[in-house]
Amino acid sequence: MTSRKCFVLLILAALTSSVFAQASKPKPAEDKSAGAAKGAGQMAVPTGKPVLWRDPGAVEKLDLAGGAAGRAGAPKPPFTFVEESLSGTNPKVKITDANKVQWTMKFGSEVNAEVFASRLVWAVGYFVEPAFYVARGTVQGVNGASFKRVKKDMLDPATGHFTAARFERQKDKGVKKFEDAESWAYEDNPFLKTPEGNRQLNGLKVMMMLVSNWDNKDVRDAGRGSNTALFQYPNELRYLVTDWGGTMGKWGGVLSREKWDCKGFAGQTKDFVKDVRNGEVRFGYSGQHTGTFVKGITPADVKWLLGYLGRITDVQMYEALKASGAAPEDVTCFTTALRERIGQLKQVAQ
Repeated sequence: MTSRKCFVLLILAALTSSVFAQASKPKPAEDKSAGAAKGAGQMAVPTGKPVLWRDPGAVEKLDLAGGAAGRAGAPKPPFTFVEESLSGTNPKVKITDANKVQWTMKFGSEVNAEVFASRLVWAVGYFVEPAFYVARGTVQGVNGASFKRVKKDMLDPATGHFTAARFERQKDKGVKKFEDAESWAYEDNPFLKTPEGNRQLNGLKVMMMLVSNWDNKDVRDAGRGSNTALFQYPNELRYLVTDWGGTMGKWGGVLSREKWDCKGFAGQTKDFVKDVRNGEVRFGYSGQHTGTFVKGITPADVKWLLGYLGRITDVQMYEALKASGAAPEDVTCFTTALRERIGQLKQVAQ
């Protein structure tokens, strides 16, 4: 073999080796962190002053029948069908109302609980998504849609007639919503860094336990749907719990927990507050995250929260429960149990 042919073969071998090396080289992992470059643009990054709570003012004068949006902000018919929503675990559809406001209608076991619990939480200063209970009505434009999860007795695809729906208003224009993998965790947030923020966070946890919200998923559970979210407004970044459906029933494990079950709710009330030990209030609560969730809450935290929670009247509770579709016996049952739980909080606050 001539030296020229040997030289050519060596070059070809080198080129082949280089191509093979490039093809077999693993690709770098995609940077999924906020702000990482993605295509020609950048992923959105939450900005603004973190806010978890705001002073609700004269709590005893708030309209708990209207809630966060007020009675004037309730959904107004006619309603027009947009699409079925497959997010979460409950049947839902998206619609618009007469004012072109977008709403998500939810059906099933969480409807009453979510409307009531979110009103109670809003009344003491925490941010919620406006929600209303609508007993019955008609959605236009369904046109025999083939639903995957919505049942006929919830929303009839032939007539558009529906019963017992929770209407939740979609975010306001100009507001960016960060949810699931972009949401926040109870164990990792800016409010843990200051005494004031930590007190507000502990107050939110007490409200979660007060209404027996066992579904306290957060960003750690993004794969199955976080129940926390960030709402970015022009000058602030609001931290929200966005799902209050797993409430007003029994806390506990998968086989024992319930929603909107006053018998179970009242039955666990005696174990709502256990005692105070080593400067911390101990609760009987059990949720999807229990360990650190119930830790670190002091009598001083409870006393601060009672400065707002303790001012809610029985009349306000009645109005909120009726606006949530509660039957008369449930209005009495839930009000009695909640008063007993608030009484337990008052004892440890002293």
